[in-house]
Amino acid sequence: MKAQILTTATLFAVFSGVLPAADPQLLSLVMPDAKVLAGVNVEQARGSTFGQYVLTQMQSQDQEMQKLAELTGFDPRRDVRELLVGSSGAASAKTGLALARGTFDPAKITAAALVSGAKTETYNGVTIIEDPKQINGIAFLDSTLVAAGDLANVKAAIDRRTIPAAIPSALAVKVNQWSAANDAWVISAVPPSTLTPPATAPKVPGVTGQNAFQSVQQAAAGVKLGSLIVVTAEAQMDTPQNASAMADVLKLLANLAQMQAAQNPDAAALAKSLVVTVQGDTLKVSLSLPQEQIQQLVKPKPAAATKAPRKAERKM
Repeated sequence: MKAQILTTATLFAVFSGVLPAADPQLLSLVMPDAKVLAGVNVEQARGSTFGQYVLTQMQSQDQEMQKLAELTGFDPRRDVRELLVGSSGAASAKTGLALARGTFDPAKITAAALVSGAKTETYNGVTIIEDPKQINGIAFLDSTLVAAGDLANVKAAIDRRTIPAAIPSALAVKVNQWSAANDAWVISAVPPSTLTPPATAPKVPGVTGQNAFQSVQQAAAGVKLGSLIVVTAEAQMDTPQNASAMADVLKLLANLAQMQAAQNPDAAALAKSLVVTVQGDTLKVSLSLPQEQIQQLVKPKPAAATKAPRKAERKM
């Protein structure tokens, strides 16, 4: 096992490959200035037919995850029940915190990490497993709870075990709303344009003053698995006029996709299920498809067979 598995980005990828209301204890450990939050109810998603399909694909294709399970006894596809990821949302900050509820063997995982070159330190009674450069770390707060991220955020989460800190009440309301209705969700309480530079974002007809991406002030989205897979999203725009203009463009694109059903039936099916509404300055979007159809969309396409070149006939 390479020490790189300790990086925050890798942990996010491992846990989120599988995103009831969010676990209150996980929320109490998030940084109080959090502006971006995402969560996955892994246990609930794992119980759906589509969730089982995704896990089957991961098991058959991800050799690195198989190695991780063999070395540590930890398999995120089996042992994680819930994931919560938080960030302050600062554009220049490359920090964050991932919290997971599940079943862990801290001693075995620590031993495997040390063999691979990781370092450890004890902070406030908790052992932190750190990468060799001591930038990121993992801390098992108990056998069912783990925190991972940059060291400052991990240590702060350890402190919040005894001195809890609450996220802003408005954000907490949104977290409860979206986590209770979805198996995976994400909320940004800051303009998404501050998180990802929108240099190539397109202009949208009717959206004034700036490109469409920069007009979004806050956003949220969620996915609910079941016989129908339902995706919902909402964006608070800077003005009601821009919300209406964006809605009109989405409806136009959906109509164009349906007109091209013969060339791209999958896109047409998605477009047909699209529902777009506007309430004041808030744009709301939802779409749904049967899980069997989504499964076909994400199913790996077989590689095109290549014919062996014919041998040149020998001249007599």
